[in-house]
Amino acid sequence: MKKFFVLLVLLIFAVPGYGATIYKWVDKEGVVNFTDDLSKVPPSYQDQVKVETRKDVPEKSAPLSPQTITPSDKDDEMITDSYGRGEAWWRDKVRPWKEKLKEATEKYESAEKKYTEKSDELSRRRSGSPTQYKMNIIDLDKIREEKEKYQAQMAEANEMLGKLKKEAEETKADPAWLE
Repeated sequence: MKKFFVLLVLLIFAVPGYGATIYKWVDKEGVVNFTDDLSKVPPSYQDQVKVETRKDVPEKSAPLSPQTITPSDKDDEMITDSYGRGEAWWRDKVRPWKEKLKEATEKYESAEKKYTEKSDELSRRRSGSPTQYKMNIIDLDKIREEKEKYQAQMAEANEMLGKLKKEAEETKADPAWLE
């Protein structure tokens, strides 16, 4: 029993050997940067990376050897706006507004078609009862309200896309990212 207790105490207080790999580089402005993920190092700085192994930090994955770090051209450098936001960020901002604009446009066109059909039907059927005529007028009013709602949605989406375009110009983002 005593041996079991000693073994249990040893297992509880045994300190496993941990280690982590840290990648360090200095950017063009002289700022020292650190990361534990080599893929987060900008391609233009990969030839400058210094690898440090820390023994006091748990390691998440096996480190890459320094030989796997390959220098790359400046052309591969990630392009961003003046706030460091890239193409994916801008596309994610624009996508929902483009989808809303497309959906509202399709619904507006459908409502416009219904309005035209109902209006044509009303002008052809002049010989109906006054009640039928009033019901058709009410239907036309509902369709007109529906069209106005979709026009407002289209205007809102166009306004937001315009604001995003202006913001992109101010932050020097690539205009192609908004397309």
